[in-house]
Amino acid sequence: MSRSNAVPPWLACYSELLAVWTKRAGCRVAAEDATHDAVLALLERDQSDVIDARAYLHRSVRNNLTDAYRHRVVLDMVPLSELAEADHPLTNDALSSARATELMGALMVALEDLPAACRQAFLWQRLEGRSQDEIAQDLGVSIRMVQTHMLRAARHLQMCLKKFDLSS
Repeated sequence: MSRSNAVPPWLACYSELLAVWTKRAGCRVAAEDATHDAVLALLERDQSDVIDARAYLHRSVRNNLTDAYRHRVVLDMVPLSELAEADHPLTNDALSSARATELMGALMVALEDLPAACRQAFLWQRLEGRSQDEIAQDLGVSIRMVQTHMLRAARHLQMCLKKFDLSS
């Protein structure tokens, strides 16, 4: 068989990927999206370092489904402007309004204290809902570095804003 007639590794396991991940995810559309993203990532990268395309694709599909789940469930936030009036937090009294203003000021100062890349990664993920992969590409860093930025930002903000914690 000539090299031009060889079946690409991703195509050889495509049906298996869809079957396995449709069953695990419980949704064919989600499995298809995650599989297509994984195949595209494989095709866009230098494949000389990929030893086992099948294993690489399974791991990539799993990671894509996990990211999609986290984005959908964990980061599912509704902007305050889109909430019904009855669902808005009550801030009719002067004390609540002053506390909110003080909190916003403290948040801005805390964000400014962060290194630029750390602050940008945090804002892109929390305000714009970008994935860690998108942030890594835009900043030109690894996903692990984005995770480090997010952890650093969360710890810093928690420390700076702990006086506003109403649960204690």
